[in-house]
Amino acid sequence: MVTDVTVSRWSRLRRGLRGCCWLLLACVAAVVVIRLAGLDDGTYLALPVSGMPYLAVVSVLLLGASALLRGRALSVVAAALVVVQVVLLAPRFVAEGAEPAPAAGATVRVATSNTLQGRVDAGALVDLVRTQRVDVLAVQEFTPSAASTLAEAGLADLLPHHVLPGGADTALYSRLPLSRTGALAAPTTWRQAAASVRVGGREIRLVSVHTYFPAGDPDRWSRDLAALRTAARHNAVLLGDFNATLDHAPLRELLAAGLVDSHAELGEAWAPTWPTRGASPVPLLQLDHVLHGDALAATWAGEYELPGSDHRAVVAELRLTR
Repeated sequence: MVTDVTVSRWSRLRRGLRGCCWLLLACVAAVVVIRLAGLDDGTYLALPVSGMPYLAVVSVLLLGASALLRGRALSVVAAALVVVQVVLLAPRFVAEGAEPAPAAGATVRVATSNTLQGRVDAGALVDLVRTQRVDVLAVQEFTPSAASTLAEAGLADLLPHHVLPGGADTALYSRLPLSRTGALAAPTTWRQAAASVRVGGREIRLVSVHTYFPAGDPDRWSRDLAALRTAARHNAVLLGDFNATLDHAPLRELLAAGLVDSHAELGEAWAPTWPTRGASPVPLLQLDHVLHGDALAATWAGEYELPGSDHRAVVAELRLTR
C-alpha cells in the first residue's frame, strides 16, 4: 500500500536527484562553453577541456536520468548539450571523404615515442621500429643516456641517420638520409628537432614535437603550440607529445594553419596515449599526435605501449598525394 508518507519521501528524493542533475549539467555546460569560446587558450581551463569526450558520456547519462525523473526542463537542457557535443566530437570519428591518396604514391612510416626522460625500454622501442617497418622515429624527453642505450639496442642498424640538436630533449632518427637538420627556429620551451627527407622524389619536412604542459604553465604551453604554426606547410609532418587533445584551442589553431590529425582523418580519433602508468589502469587522453600537411594523407595509424614510458608510441603510415 502506497501511503502519503511514501509519496512525500519519493517526491523529496526526486527533487534532490533533479537538483544533483542540474548541478552536473551546469558543470558540463560550463566546460562546453569554455571549449566553444576557446577560453582554455593559455589558461588552466585547459584541464577540464581535456575531458570533453567523457563529458559527452555524462551528458547522455544525465539525459536518461532526466527522463526517469520526469524533469521536462532538465531533459531539454540535457538533450541540447548532447546535440552540441555530438556536433563537436562526431567529425573526428568519421573518416574524411576526400579523394583517396593515389595507390601508387610513395609512402613513409613514421613513429613517435615519449621516452619518459630516457626510461623507455630501448629494446622494446627498437623492436617496434623493426616490426612496424618505421622509416622515421621522433623521440621526446630524450637524454644522452637514452641515445646510448638505443645505440646499444641496435637502433642505428635500422635508422642510421639522426639529428640530435644540442640542448634539445627531442630527436629524429631516419632510415632515409636527412637534410636541413637542426631545430625549429621558432622559440619554444624545449628545442624541437627538425629535418627533411626525400620520399618518392618529394621533400617532407619533419619536426619532433614536445610542448610544455598546461598544468605546469598554461601560457607557456599555449605559446609553444602557437610557435609550431611556423612549421605548418603542405609537406610538413609534426609528430610527438603535444600535451594537448583535439579539443584544446591552441591545437585546433595549429590544425587550422593547414595540418590534419592522422587519427581524426581516419575516423579513429579515440586513441588515448597517456598515461600508461600510475593511478589510471588505462590511458585516458590522446596527447601524442601525427599531424601532416595536405601533400600527404594518412592510410593507417596505431598505438603501442612500451615498458618504461608513460605514453603510448604512435605509428602512422602517410602517403604522398602530390
